[in-house]
Amino acid sequence: MKKTLIPEDNSIESIRVRERIIREFYREWKEKNPSQRRFNISLKEYINIRMVSIVETSEHAAKNYLSTIAVLQLDAILLGAKKVATKMTKQGNKNQKPFEKMIIMEYDVAFVGKVRMTVGIKRRTHEKVQYCITAIHSI
Repeated sequence: MKKTLIPEDNSIESIRVRERIIREFYREWKEKNPSQRRFNISLKEYINIRMVSIVETSEHAAKNYLSTIAVLQLDAILLGAKKVATKMTKQGNKNQKPFEKMIIMEYDVAFVGKVRMTVGIKRRTHEKVQYCITAIHSI
């Protein structure tokens, strides 16, 4: 990924720039990782990246500078995040409809703080899909 200045303010234009940065990062990540998945130590299973991963994360993480920085640590988060809870999906949320449950995972990112990664468990296949990444406690 080419060097890009990530805007820190919360103007509409800055949020749009951060959203583009996140989407570009995922596009490049998928090119470098054709399997589109990473093993997670805590779950002892692979976590997959799908279109919903990109859509949800770019829409939510772009709203916060530190969340955008956290997303750029995707490999470390996928590998090292630890499961802290499991919850049911939100009724009426069309993006969560393919999932039967959501796993809440956390990971500490240097210079960002605690990061939450939500992982969906797909109905029938039980495939684990990264749903969203956001910073929850900044340093």
